[in-house]
Amino acid sequence: MITLSALHSYPIKSCGGISLREADISESGLSLDRSWMLVDRDGRFLSQREHPLMATIATSIGQDALIVRAPDMQALSVPLQYDACVGKVPVAIWKDNVEALDCGAEMHEWFSSCLGTDARLVRFDPAVRRICSRRWTGEATATTQFSDGFPILVVGEASLQDLNQRLQKKGAPTLPMDRFRPNVVLAGLEAYEEDYLDTLTIGEPGTEVIIKLVKPCARCPIPGIDQQTGLRDPRWPNEPLDTMATYRANDRVDGGLTFGQNAIVVQGAGRRLRLGQEVQCELAF
Repeated sequence: MITLSALHSYPIKSCGGISLREADISESGLSLDRSWMLVDRDGRFLSQREHPLMATIATSIGQDALIVRAPDMQALSVPLQYDACVGKVPVAIWKDNVEALDCGAEMHEWFSSCLGTDARLVRFDPAVRRICSRRWTGEATATTQFSDGFPILVVGEASLQDLNQRLQKKGAPTLPMDRFRPNVVLAGLEAYEEDYLDTLTIGEPGTEVIIKLVKPCARCPIPGIDQQTGLRDPRWPNEPLDTMATYRANDRVDGGLTFGQNAIVVQGAGRRLRLGQEVQCELAF
């Protein structure tokens, strides 16, 4: 039996995630996932690729605020209400340009001090629809907020177990799942079986959520960053990409080293996912 074994939301793009027992889901993914983002003075998004200490910025959800913590910084409370934002600013995520809501001077000062670079916090404007690439979604119209390109990332537990066995064989340390920043983790699949799936149906008939897997996730160097410290292992600075290069190059994404599948929500927006739910899988042909 295949089950939903973990759920993760990342409220601020490229910052620390939250492990959930249940999560509301919308067309744009898990509730509050990548709803906020840090941008530089030109409005370009910041990520762990250039600012690995973003990994050490921890998030949690309070009653009416997103609570943000980082080493040597006082906790910051970011209101969940949209009317706390102070205006709109143009921002860029890869090739997409949208208007976002500016979270204000206090947030700007806190994140800039934390990272030692100009870092403005913005929130996704609910009036904006950011459409996922139709090259991959086909006839389906899917939206996302500040994710790289798609609202959900799916990974199977067995895939990480296989990668860790390969790392162990060469003497490298094993990696936790948080290095790959998935939203949905599945137990009961074979290693990399998610590569061959078309849809996941999660939950009972009448309350099910249907997720369609649309694009292999090509990996950048972020999985080499310890998500607790923001540091790389100096003994193995190029792992896990060095190991993945021996068997995970994927012609579908121009030879990128893939791990996990990007996905969209095709049915069930407004419903809720819960750990332990059974997952029915349909193969892609």
